[in-house]
Amino acid sequence: MQNATLAPDAELSFEAHPANTSNAHLTALYQLGFKRLSLGIQDFDPKVQFLINRFQTPEQVVKVTGEAREIGYTSINFDLIYGLPGQSISGLTATINEVITMQPDRIAFYSYAHVPWLKPGQRHYTEKDIPAGDEKFALYQFGRKLLLEAGYKDVGMDHFALKSDLLFQSMATDKLHRNFMGYTSQHTHLLIGLGVSSISDSWTAFAQNPKTVEAYLEKIAQKLLPVEKGHFLTDEDLTVRKHILNIMCRANTAYSEGIPEKVHERLLPLLNDKLVLITEKEIRITTKGKSFLRNVCMAFDEKLWLKQPKTQLFSSSI
Repeated sequence: MQNATLAPDAELSFEAHPANTSNAHLTALYQLGFKRLSLGIQDFDPKVQFLINRFQTPEQVVKVTGEAREIGYTSINFDLIYGLPGQSISGLTATINEVITMQPDRIAFYSYAHVPWLKPGQRHYTEKDIPAGDEKFALYQFGRKLLLEAGYKDVGMDHFALKSDLLFQSMATDKLHRNFMGYTSQHTHLLIGLGVSSISDSWTAFAQNPKTVEAYLEKIAQKLLPVEKGHFLTDEDLTVRKHILNIMCRANTAYSEGIPEKVHERLLPLLNDKLVLITEKEIRITTKGKSFLRNVCMAFDEKLWLKQPKTQLFSSSI
């Protein structure tokens, strides 16, 4: 990267842990061009933090947020998660109320994914501790309600932003885009992932780096591109991606020759629940359906339906 030139309109962002991010960290990265910051909050409830081995206090978050703004950071994002082990409506309410007082510009409100075979730390509790089904969805609905009432706008799947933030403005002007890292205000066909396990996207292909530091450094030492595996997208893949991105970013998509029969059939349960509107060539998300974008997108993914039983797909996305 020695001879790389930074574009004048580049947006640089980094993710930080509230408990160990110092003023020196913030200052050094700001001087390198970083203007956006994301803080992983998850939940402030001490019981939940103990179960997930994630410890930070509201005071630490207030300190980092305040220092970042004083230095000149223009957009601050908080990551929150619903469906965590031990999480309750009352605990989530307290967390979101704390967050609202700090006024982050963006909030990512993610669904918890229970994958103990990938993350051994998640074995500190059992499935009985994890909200599921209606209980988990109630957490999302209640959290979403609190954020909307506080003035945040539902940008799309998992993301909320203040009207003053560029992410909301991009949605309002139909310029919103989504990649592996979430929603972005810049639409580019190239995403370069640097570091262990990161994924790059050239639009017609994906490539993932090795998942261990040792394997990654070994390839670097051999002056090889640190790529472990990848996938070349077919024409069908590109078509599916186009429609999924349209749904995620613009809440509608259209087919020039009519909606494929399989897609239409899969969407019928969502149509009956008034989550989508369907015409001969167009699919449009309803206001109610905004909370179910992931379910709608599943209807387009042929490979997903070949791998999974039909009865479990939609329920597994909650």
